Amino acid sequence: MSSVASVSRSGYTSSASASPRADFVTCASPAGLHRMAYLEWGDPCNDRVLLCVHGLTRTGRDFDPLAQALQGDYRVVCPDVVGRGRSDWLANPASYVIPQYVADMVTLIARLKPTRLDWVGTSMGGLIGLALAGAATASPALRPGRGSHGLGAAADIPLGRMVFNDVGPALDLNGLSRIAGYVGQDIRFETFQQAVDYVHSVSQGFGPHDTAGWEALTRYVFLEQGGQWVKHYDLRMAQPFALQTPEATQAAEALLWQAWDHLPVPALVVRGAQSDILSAETAQQMVARNAQARCAELLGVGHAPTLRSDEQIRLVRDFLLDA
Repeated sequence: MSSVASVSRSGYTSSASASPRADFVTCASPAGLHRMAYLEWGDPCNDRVLLCVHGLTRTGRDFDPLAQALQGDYRVVCPDVVGRGRSDWLANPASYVIPQYVADMVTLIARLKPTRLDWVGTSMGGLIGLALAGAATASPALRPGRGSHGLGAAADIPLGRMVFNDVGPALDLNGLSRIAGYVGQDIRFETFQQAVDYVHSVSQGFGPHDTAGWEALTRYVFLEQGGQWVKHYDLRMAQPFALQTPEATQAAEALLWQAWDHLPVPALVVRGAQSDILSAETAQQMVARNAQARCAELLGVGHAPTLRSDEQIRLVRDFLLDA
């Protein structure tokens, strides 16, 4: 089957049927080194980078349709956050926390050397992006919006536009309890279809998808191993998730609100109208507290929109490419 080439707004030529390139970057934690895998779409010479970061138990393959749609305008990079997918598992499960994920993303960004970095983060991926932006704003060595001269330890992170997919500085405790109820369960299935049915049952907030859609949403979060289908992530990541105290949650929210209030780049908050993670009140507060933010609410969806439908892809694309 032949591919069809097209020229994007930014002048890069892409192929509609192009496949992603797989790579990894070596990162560090207090317990040692680990590899974070990622897929890269689009022209490898394009220094305009879109970093797409997934939710708690998901992988970078969630963004395949979005990456295919935007690879003509960006080099789209979709990592598997450590402990998920093709990335290594951490020696110490206590390191499955946002600061470690931010450090890994900084290492990846140093590899990519973008002159402009846009961000799409779903759920946990949005929190990672917000924490990264907060660190960049607070540090004199990491100032958003300036050009890069080979990113290093004391260089700039050139943040452009950011999409926060059904997440904000304050998280609904009911939704967190729902996720905590299944994230660490060691569930195994005899057939792939049983795994699909399971993902459908715990992810109804993703909204309506056809059979092929649910299969795609299952294919990379379950792995065939020893004749069974098992979760494709380190179940131990549930340990720090379950140990969160109300005091620690409150302190984290205060830091995230501070980062949000000082976020210096345009932001789009995407909210599923039935979300049990991002409340309507929090979304409204986010827009009220940051003049560069706007919010789009999607009907018939909860936590979290998958950004795979034409409508949702168009929403993100129009925001990111709005001159």
